Amino acid sequence: MNPLPRTTFPAELASLGLIRDYVKAAATAAALGKAASYQLMLAVDEIATNVLVHGYEEKGRTGDLAIASSLEARKLQLVLEDTGEAFDPRTLALPDAEAFSQPLEDRPIGGLGIYLAFAGVDRFDYRREGDRNFNIFEVNLDGAP
Repeated sequence: MNPLPRTTFPAELASLGLIRDYVKAAATAAALGKAASYQLMLAVDEIATNVLVHGYEEKGRTGDLAIASSLEARKLQLVLEDTGEAFDPRTLALPDAEAFSQPLEDRPIGGLGIYLAFAGVDRFDYRREGDRNFNIFEVNLDGAP
């Protein structure tokens, strides 16, 4: 079952609200709880923002960002697809306990959004096929985060 059809948005920051609306609608269609829906929306928002800023804007690229959802075997899966700069978020060093214990102004910049994205879903995956990036978010509907 596909909660929502694949939808494409311009690869610009102004599309973030529409992407959030899509994620919220997919979570609602899958009957995902309020807390898990929020965590999924935050996860997708963090990765989408990174794609739009670092994969397109900073590189002077234009294009589209597509999002698709599917619901199978009690798992909601969302896939962000783009043709921006290749980047596997799993390769970034994430903040550790020491970084979290420091005052905000003393923490190194970078990694917190990706940390939040990974923490908000049961499974995150990335793959590159040709000129396309696929960021994959999966939430188990039984015991969602």
